[in-house]
Amino acid sequence: MSIELTFSGPYALVTLNRPEALNALQFAMIEALADALDRVANSDARALIVTGAGLKSFCAGADIKELMDRDLMSQRRGAQLGQRTFAKLAALPIPSVAVLHGYAFGGGLELAMACTFRIATEKARMGLPEIKLGLIPGYGGTQRLPRLIGEARANEMVMSGRTIDATEAERWGLVNRIVQAGDPVELGKSFMAEFIGYSKCASLFAREAVQRGMATTLAEGLDIEADLSTLAYRTADAAEGMRAFIEKRTPEFKDG
Repeated sequence: MSIELTFSGPYALVTLNRPEALNALQFAMIEALADALDRVANSDARALIVTGAGLKSFCAGADIKELMDRDLMSQRRGAQLGQRTFAKLAALPIPSVAVLHGYAFGGGLELAMACTFRIATEKARMGLPEIKLGLIPGYGGTQRLPRLIGEARANEMVMSGRTIDATEAERWGLVNRIVQAGDPVELGKSFMAEFIGYSKCASLFAREAVQRGMATTLAEGLDIEADLSTLAYRTADAAEGMRAFIEKRTPEFKDG
């Protein structure tokens, strides 16, 4: 299988397993990823870790051989498949992290940008090189990148196709943190550990408020925040959290 889904305690683990091709994405892999994400959404996992097999590459992008000699409608369907699948990732009810080691190019970087978080080792290299092939990103790169790093820097990356290193990616806000090289799964677990101990309800509401607010005006975003924070107050976890604070103890959230 080129897409492997496993579970380890509170974590779901998705691995792109095609190291002989630097984990380049084929259409069949994207379809398999969509199925894996459905299984994650229906599981008891509290966080998702996305990695690439081997240490040379997270994902080198799309398999260029598959993109050649396709008619326009086939190309559009391929782009829509990638966009739908990565949208599933972005909409998961649990947080996700892409662990970037080696190359994260093209569709690989677009996959990472659909995750809640991105961490990178010092040797990670990122870019959207489609312009060098006479193309542009098609799996969400032109839309998610400016939302992460701003329009000017996104234009620079998309229109030049240049590669940036982990230090620049962290400075620009493309990755959350630079981590020392090691087992990608363990790096992901270490990073996500600080996010999995809270109420699933509150975590979901918090992510939804940010995501929906980014797609609208400040005034409308504040309304979204007010609505979701009010819903949070109505959960049993909120009652438990406030009671535990008063009683000076650790809350025992039940995700309800």
